[in-house]
Amino acid sequence: MKNQVSDKDKLADKLEADEKEKIEAATKEALEWFDENRPAEKEDYDETIKEVEAVCNPIITAVFSLSPRANVGDFTLSHVNSVESFQTQSCA
Repeated sequence: MKNQVSDKDKLADKLEADEKEKIEAATKEALEWFDENRPAEKEDYDETIKEVEAVCNPIITAVFSLSPRANVGDFTLSHVNSVESFQTQSCA
């Protein structure tokens, strides 16, 4: 998600500045939490991911509701099963 909001081929040109800032802040906060809370319970990681989803998913859904060809599923975090995959996707 972090890279997608900066990539003009993905989201960068589709987001308003305030939307981009909200997504960047949410992913940064989650990554910092992950770094500071190793190891933590799976439930704690899941809760942190849900917090990021709560910020990102409504924005992404709204952006892509304007584009009939867009695949919103590519930009959600719901497929993340572990902290490592979240960090890989967010930091790559």
